[in-house]
Amino acid sequence: MKSVRIQDTEIAYRIDGTQDPARPWIVMVHALGSDHRMWDAQAAFLAPRYRILRYDLRGHGASGLAPGETTLERLADELKLLLDELYIAQVHFVGLSLGGMIGQQLALRHQVRLRSLTLADTASRAAPDAPAQIEARIQQARRAGMGGLVPATMERWFTAGFRARHPEVVAAVGQVLRDTPVEGYAACARVVARIALTSRLAVIRCPTLILVGDQDRGTPPAEAELIAQAIHGSRLVTLRDAAHLSNLEQAEAFNASLERFLTEH
Repeated sequence: MKSVRIQDTEIAYRIDGTQDPARPWIVMVHALGSDHRMWDAQAAFLAPRYRILRYDLRGHGASGLAPGETTLERLADELKLLLDELYIAQVHFVGLSLGGMIGQQLALRHQVRLRSLTLADTASRAAPDAPAQIEARIQQARRAGMGGLVPATMERWFTAGFRARHPEVVAAVGQVLRDTPVEGYAACARVVARIALTSRLAVIRCPTLILVGDQDRGTPPAEAELIAQAIHGSRLVTLRDAAHLSNLEQAEAFNASLERFLTEH
């Protein structure tokens, strides 16, 4: 991992994939309470054909947390500034959950930087009860530490069958959540609670792929369908037997859908 100072904080990043300067860039943005490693399977799969940038969101992983309010606009601008620092003109964007929310905002603010947009297991609006639910999780984490959030989060992120078959994957993902700084989690969680982009998405014109697990309770298929209806010409793919982290639970199907889309664009 390397780091660069962006908007008063250190942002940690890594670059993988081919060193061929003629090959396109992909940037992958992780979910709340995760870090860049959630994309390991996709990075390994795409590495022979793409240059791949991954980074830890502010307050997550090895990145710092800057003073002041964290907003979706600030997170999108942070990525744009990171691309500037690395002299990357355009990218194929891939983001899941909060990462997908950042992708929507990036497309609204800096669409010229995008060759394509992949939004996985995400939403364009907050549920009515989201602010109260998220605030309760934040207060729980402040009282008892992030470990208290792990069991319920793993139930939302993975189906029961996957948890039974792959306890080692669930344990690793849970450990990343446990290690996430409480205030980093809190700052970004409140962004999720406030998202309200649906009415603005019609201006997005770059090629867009929307992926969702059919058993995703956090950002259910109905939210993916809403985004697909809002973005003209977008493609919606529902992944069977997958909950919120569909890129891990159904990595082969996720990778295949993503590669087909990237190859076309």
